[in-house]
Amino acid sequence: MRDALMRLLEPPIEALGFELVDVEIAREGRGGMLRVFIDRPRDGSQLGITVEDCASVSHAVSQVLETEDPIKGHYTLEVSSPGFDRILRTRAHFERFVDQRIFAELKLPMDGRRRFVGVLKSVVQDTIVVDVDGKMHSLPLDRIQKARLRPQ
Repeated sequence: MRDALMRLLEPPIEALGFELVDVEIAREGRGGMLRVFIDRPRDGSQLGITVEDCASVSHAVSQVLETEDPIKGHYTLEVSSPGFDRILRTRAHFERFVDQRIFAELKLPMDGRRRFVGVLKSVVQDTIVVDVDGKMHSLPLDRIQKARLRPQ
């Protein structure tokens, strides 16, 4: 469901000049919550996401969701920035945050562990290199279950 929503919502969000970072679906009470996280594409701009940006994206996303009706039942739509501990989902996300501290969890253990917290040193082809306490770990992107920035 998440991947289908990403494919459905990415074009109208990009048409407004934003990047779709992630989509989260959560059951809450009698309904659900659809959270859409947006950011500005990496273009040298240091502007953050404003309330007006969220309102604009919310309006466009609502129109698509009403037309396509991919989610059955009652839910609330929330649009926001990815925050200081943003999700890292694509190769471009990792490239954007080289030299930042990250958390990565693998689908299956590698080198005897699944969780890595350290400084993202590089992205080489489809692998990230993370410095964990002075030891370099090469993690294939397709083996990463989830990753996010981990500011200190």
